[in-house]
Amino acid sequence: MSSLRDSVALSPASVNPSRPALKGRPLGPIDAIWHLANFFAPALGVGLLASLIAKLLWRRELKGAPWLRLGAWASLCGASVLVAGLVVFGHDGKMATYGAMVLACAVALWWVGFRPRRR
Repeated sequence: MSSLRDSVALSPASVNPSRPALKGRPLGPIDAIWHLANFFAPALGVGLLASLIAKLLWRRELKGAPWLRLGAWASLCGASVLVAGLVVFGHDGKMATYGAMVLACAVALWWVGFRPRRR
């Protein structure tokens, strides 16, 4: 009978012996595309979801702002914060970066949809 410790510490090579261990393996083009897509997915998801919710909650106030424009600006600002967090902290996935991303998306939504217009 195997212990719980043995079942938790499985490496990719021990699960599938034909697959080499990932450490030291160069990143292929498909792996790099998936890595970048997964890096920017939180910014895209939060930006589009926040713009959809803002458009539903403030329908009258945001009548002049298209949903796609709101989502694009919020996602772009969120992606910029993710890149800045990667530069500052040295790796992605820090909660401070995700908090700053949400704040940047909120500021972008306000800027595009609610800022006072010059007439």
